[in-house]
Amino acid sequence: MTDTYTKAVNSGFTKTLATKLGLPRPAVLRRFRAGDPLTVGPVLVLSDDASRSDADTLATTLLGWDLDVRREPTDDARWGAVVLVLTNAARPTEVSEAVLELGSVLRRLAPNGRVVTVSRAAADGDAPELAATRNGVDGFLRSVAKELRYGTTGNGVLLTDGAAVDAPSALATVRFFLSARSAYVDGQLLAVGPGDAELPADWDHPLTGKVAVVTGAARGIGAAIARTLARDGATVVCVDVPAAGEGLARTANAVGGTTLQLDVTAEDAGTRILEHARTRHGRLDIVVHNAGILRDKLLANMKPAQWDAVIAVNLAAQLRINAQLLEAGVEGLHVVSLASTSGIAGNKGQANYGFSKAGVIGHTRATAPLVAAHGGTANAVAPGFIETEMTSSIPFATREVARRLSSLQQGGQPVDVAEAIAFLASPAAAGVNGQVLRVCGQNLVGR
Repeated sequence: MTDTYTKAVNSGFTKTLATKLGLPRPAVLRRFRAGDPLTVGPVLVLSDDASRSDADTLATTLLGWDLDVRREPTDDARWGAVVLVLTNAARPTEVSEAVLELGSVLRRLAPNGRVVTVSRAAADGDAPELAATRNGVDGFLRSVAKELRYGTTGNGVLLTDGAAVDAPSALATVRFFLSARSAYVDGQLLAVGPGDAELPADWDHPLTGKVAVVTGAARGIGAAIARTLARDGATVVCVDVPAAGEGLARTANAVGGTTLQLDVTAEDAGTRILEHARTRHGRLDIVVHNAGILRDKLLANMKPAQWDAVIAVNLAAQLRINAQLLEAGVEGLHVVSLASTSGIAGNKGQANYGFSKAGVIGHTRATAPLVAAHGGTANAVAPGFIETEMTSSIPFATREVARRLSSLQQGGQPVDVAEAIAFLASPAAAGVNGQVLRVCGQNLVGR
């Protein structure tokens, strides 16, 4: 869908007029294109004194990615990214110099630049001073992200369970946040453990050799997920209801995959998905639970059928499919489920939808250790306002307000959700498990 306002204020006379009138000017976001540079300029790596060694280690890796990496600010640079390493800070007073140094260069960030923090998550048993320091990074990063302009985003990597700064999943997460793949991910901190991850030989095709199943793949976000997984090298099984057969075939043909016409609420849906993947492609590596429906109504006016249908498709089907795949003992399975910011902050007229999406978050966290026992992961992506046929039907004024509520002042695209899913589904993200990644442009509801 087209955001006419964003296009207008970034070109020609309307750009000049918007600037003179002080109107909001959402940036045109830089999204991934094969062959483009990883960042839009040199990368500055900063740290507190205690974390200097980790910063050196990370800087060395970034150099290996053919980035222009520097350790000291200079007045002549237009920074593509600033990475702030605070992994060993133990007292609030120890971070002051480093965070203020970051502040001194923010005005020299290029449009569509990146700010990435790398720190450690607070853990049970931490001394109060250490817990305060580690938790402080959370509020700091989210606040800084709201100060950034021109399509620049701020996100954080939270190391857990003693993970090293150069653990494969930590590096892969840093790279994701630096890249154009994370264009609509803003103000988010992602916990990363050690994991049994492998960095890809080809960063443009990290899913080569993998077989992925995407439910609800006939159109919209589901079709974008299928295209993105295929672009990254996966063979994709496209699943949707028989009534969507034409769109399903169109998606599968576009990505060179296969189709499975299936209602995900069927009692044997998981078994049939596994059978199709193994029979046609020899294996199953990734399952993306994208199928979902809306039956919006104020709770006072909601009928049982409206409640039950949403729970059946959005939540119960995922639980049943996961249970059947776990019972079959599928090894190394990466499960990614579609949650929603409505499941985090709630939304008027969506009591059923909010329940279902909060339930997705709950089952993701509970499923994570179960699939981890078989070498897999379970994570969720929570989209905010995404430009789809569904959101295009929202009344104009409501739609415009929803677009401007995020820090990036615009809606996301289906590909933004797909990029996050492709990252979480990749072998390099094996240290990310039981997490919920918001793709919402740092919307001002919830967290």
